[in-house]
Amino acid sequence: MSYMTHADVGGRAGFGAVTPEPEGELFHAAWEPRALALTLAMGATGSWNIDASRAARETLPNYAGLSYYEIWLGALEKLLGERGLVAADELAAGHALRPATPLTRVLKADQVATALAKGSPTERAAVAPARFAVGQRVRTQADPALHHTRLPGYFRGKNGRIERVLGAHVFADAHARGLGEAPHWLYTVVFDATELWGAGADLALRVSFDAWEPYLQAA
Repeated sequence: MSYMTHADVGGRAGFGAVTPEPEGELFHAAWEPRALALTLAMGATGSWNIDASRAARETLPNYAGLSYYEIWLGALEKLLGERGLVAADELAAGHALRPATPLTRVLKADQVATALAKGSPTERAAVAPARFAVGQRVRTQADPALHHTRLPGYFRGKNGRIERVLGAHVFADAHARGLGEAPHWLYTVVFDATELWGAGADLALRVSFDAWEPYLQAA
């Protein structure tokens, strides 16, 4: 059994060239800012959390064929359907066919700027001492996760060094599955490029990755 994520493409070839876009070019169609606004507004209701929304995006079966905001919109429709907030016939019709389900919170127009500026801080009080210290050698877990995770495939089973201790933060792997925030210590880990991609990589290149403690073991 495996967890199918379509978003874990870092370090993999075959996706074509990266085409830089002009700085500040945020949208490519008139509907895209509306998709962004709808996603942010529904996230503010507390009907799901940010990690659940990421999990919904990465598990869309047609992920690879969608544009950025098509992925956001597809995940929004998926989350709304799973929680009984919108029915399939309403999506097909393009409008509500029955009374709306009451929501715990509603983001008003005059609250948007403040909400976006505030963000959603993830640091929490630690419940145990940090297991690792700056300078310590560590190895990332090698086995694929059977659930949403923020540990990319190309970092699995690799040796690195702790560069920074960042405090305890909401653990995305648990949060996405509705298991609570389960805060764990977060570390910046530095890897040699050759460790990640083999002898052909730039010998001078180092790659940093923020990893939760459950991702790591002493090397």
